[in-house]
This record gives sequence, structure tokens and C-alpha cells, in this order.
Amino acid sequence: MKISTILATHDKTDLVILLLHATAGSVFMAHGAQKLFSWFGVNGLEATGQWINSIGPNPGYLMALLAGSGEFFDGLALLLPESDHPEG
Repeated sequence: MKISTILATHDKTDLVILLLHATAGSVFMAHGAQKLFSWFGVNGLEATGQWINSIGPNPGYLMALLAGSGEFFDGLALLLPESDHPEG
């Protein structure tokens, strides 16, 4: 589908919001995947947990799990179509 066709049928604001959601969602998911799955050359939950312990919050492993899960699943939620979001 051509961009001109999309712009003719949708408001330009919709396209901007789509691009922002896709960009932010991808960044959040990638950052969470670094912690959870050791992707992109990062050592995963163990290393992140040790670092979190070194700055104070304990237990570091649990905090790393919560941070990674929050980033990954919040990024995934940004990539879902608006109709799939719960109302409220």
C-alpha cells in the first residue's frame, strides 16, 4: 500500500501515533529482552541482578526480573492495535 493512499484515507496524526507506538514499543521490548533473554550481547538476569544489588535494592535478581518483564510486556502492549487495549 502506498503512503499517499494511507494519508488520503487517514488523518496524518494517526500515522504519527502509529510510528511513535512502533518505535517506543520496539525499543522497550528490545531493552526488556536484553535482561530477560540475554539478547544483544547482554548477560541477562544474573548480571543485571548483580548490578542492581550493587546500587542498593535487594533482592537484585527479583528487581531485574520485574524490570525486564515490565519493559518487555509494556513494549508489547504498545505494539497491539488500539482496539485490543482494555477500556477504562
